[in-house]
This record gives sequence, structure tokens and C-alpha cells, in this order.
Amino acid sequence: MSDIKTLESILKKLITSVPEIEAAAIVSMEGFPIASALPAGIDDAKISAMTAAILSLGEVAVQERNMGDLEVTFIEGEDGFIITRNAGKNAALIISTNPNITRGLIFLECKRTCEKIEEILKKRDNQ
Repeated sequence: MSDIKTLESILKKLITSVPEIEAAAIVSMEGFPIASALPAGIDDAKISAMTAAILSLGEVAVQERNMGDLEVTFIEGEDGFIITRNAGKNAALIISTNPNITRGLIFLECKRTCEKIEEILKKRDNQ
């Protein structure tokens, strides 16, 4: 199985195991799509560009406050949440959930998923 197919499988498993997650994608820090499990009609290039912008602003904010490296961004909307988490130095996971998600659960699942993503991307980069 190719790395991209493996990453897509990880995203699909995440969505299946946590039904409140409606969409998930892995994007490069430059804003390019790597892998996604998005509903029909959602443009992964657009999601990737927005994720890069979110991460860029988040990094500036934590640096300005001397808070170390950015790990997670959490955006709460009326009808759900958008969460990004670094998945290594060059990629990030972004998920969209409905409002019924348990925050502790989603942070734990994102962390576990990002560890898997980082491992796969490190292997790919070292080849």
C-alpha cells in the first residue's frame, strides 16, 4: 500500500471510530494537500490553504507570547469545531467535528493519529 493510501486509511479509521468527526485531512505546512477524507463537494486544496493560514497565525501568536511551539489550534463555531494539530515538522492534521464531540476524546484521538502520521511521513522522507 502506498504512503498516501495508508494515510487516507488512517483518516478514514479516525472518522469511523469517532462519529462526530465529519472531515479530516493531512496537509503540508506550505498549504498543499497530502491526504484527505473529506465529504463530497469539499475542496482539499482550499482546506489545505486555510489550514496553513490557521497554523501560520497560531505560530505567530504563541511566539509573540513566548509560549513555545504551536501544537494545537481549536476553533469553535456555532455548529462544531475545527481542530488542527502538528503531525511532525512538515505536516498537520485538520479535522472538523459536529458540536457533540467530547473535547478530551478528540484531543486524545488527534494526538494518537498525528503520531501515526508523523511516523509514516518520517519513513517516507528518509527514503
